[in-house]
Amino acid sequence: QVQLVESGGGLVQPGGSLRLSCAASGTIDSIYRMTWYRQAPGKQRELVASITSGADTKYAESVEGRFTISRDNAEKTVYLQMNSLKPEDTAVYYCRVGYSGTWGQGTQVTVSS
Repeated sequence: QVQLVESGGGLVQPGGSLRLSCAASGTIDSIYRMTWYRQAPGKQRELVASITSGADTKYAESVEGRFTISRDNAEKTVYLQMNSLKPEDTAVYYCRVGYSGTWGQGTQVTVSS
């Protein structure tokens, strides 16, 4: 089994930047797609970004051009660089193996003045 630990969240002002990390432990293969999700209070958890083993990336329209997902297979870590943050980006962010893996504890991102 793979265990995932998200970190790097915090409080930032609109227009600011933040870099999230997702560290994996246990058994994991570099061939798997990795994903980032987020969930705001009262809302459905939504897919934010994904990255394949070949480093092909996909993004939700709401974050396209502002967020960048990347991976370091040697370190078994996935990153989410978040730029030009908006208040609507406020949520708990989670990473996942593919679209059906288990969740980590999540990391809170709050964008507010």
